[in-house]
Amino acid sequence: MATAHKESKTPKTSKASIAFVFTVVLIDMIGFGIIMPVLPKLITQVTGDDLSAAAIDAGWLALAYAVMQFFFGPIIGNLSDRFGRRPVLLGALGGYAIAYTLMGFAPSLFWLFVARIVAGIMGASFSTAYAYVADVSPPEQRSQNFGLIGAAFGLGFIIGPAVGGLLGEYGIRLPFFAASALAAINLAFGFFMLKESLPEEKRRKFDIKRANAFVALQGLSGQNRVVLWYAAALLVWMIGHIVYPIVFAFYAIEAFGWSMFTIGLALALVGVGAALVQGVMIRYLIPKIGERKAVIIGAISMTTSTVFYVVAGPEQGWMIFLALPIGALQGLFQPSVNGLMSKAVSDETQGELQGAVASLQSIGSIVGPPMFTAVFAFFTVATAPIYLPGAPFGLAGLISLVALAIFLRGYALHCHSSDVEPPADASTATS
Repeated sequence: MATAHKESKTPKTSKASIAFVFTVVLIDMIGFGIIMPVLPKLITQVTGDDLSAAAIDAGWLALAYAVMQFFFGPIIGNLSDRFGRRPVLLGALGGYAIAYTLMGFAPSLFWLFVARIVAGIMGASFSTAYAYVADVSPPEQRSQNFGLIGAAFGLGFIIGPAVGGLLGEYGIRLPFFAASALAAINLAFGFFMLKESLPEEKRRKFDIKRANAFVALQGLSGQNRVVLWYAAALLVWMIGHIVYPIVFAFYAIEAFGWSMFTIGLALALVGVGAALVQGVMIRYLIPKIGERKAVIIGAISMTTSTVFYVVAGPEQGWMIFLALPIGALQGLFQPSVNGLMSKAVSDETQGELQGAVASLQSIGSIVGPPMFTAVFAFFTVATAPIYLPGAPFGLAGLISLVALAIFLRGYALHCHSSDVEPPADASTATS
């Protein structure tokens, strides 16, 4: 194994290995996005329910996926420390192939739940993907290579909905078989090409106590008040932000009667906007205006964009395409708060902090889906007091303002706290 590890450090092999890990993450995000345009029709097909009831089912499916990721993330990470990265990554690809095949053949809602549970467990391999990149990258190139993995997330969210919407026009189940085939092809390729990155001498015994989903959250217990306020703002923000992947397709069908292709196109544009803001704009904007103003812009843009969803009538679907570029600026919120949190803790606890942030994101993905789908169902059933399919987005807009208020409280403490270094843009806090 030492030889394999040595080979994996050669520039040629490192590039190939990183490219493969990039593909693993890309396939997972394509698989996540590819089902969005077709999921409403698939659920109604297997259950016979109307769209409002199908939305409730989708919320619980999303919750099952998120719960699996939350609990299995630490377990799979620890398994990769014990048995190596290669078997975990290849196992994840095999699991994806099985999960998407199950969804393609699912005769009932029960089998859809089984498939999403399997996919959620396999999706918890993200931490192993980052660990593999760290193993094969020189220290001076790690940030750059981590950026490539981040790009895979964004690219997958662009490709997935677009492909799902296009294939869905030819068959509701076709996108799932396409995702399964993609995972299986990559598994076969990786079996012969992917080398192990973690040598035997660096592996450690599996410890179930360390594979605890709540351990990372404990890292917040010893942090200062500034970090706790920022963490609370992030948690609330993540709960609101989950409305898009969970409710958008149901909303578009109910409010405008959009086809799967149009839904996929709109969701792909969401991914493009996020990539432009977080990959390009943020590099130039934050140094000029500071994190505080960037967070305010992000929250206000989300709230403003959600107004379009609430007021758009049946013949005004075009308003959503106006809302998308406005809403794209919400991509400024999370990176800016994350950056301020990072400045408010010591260098020794950066890893602990990021682990806690990842856990908060998982919690947001657990709380948000059933809440938003329940709101959608309440305002779209025949007995609804007011017919308002955009209600979940209105709620998300209000949640973003709550997150902003919490953030501003934390920022005020940050500017005046003697325990932490003030933020770089503290001088503009009152401007």
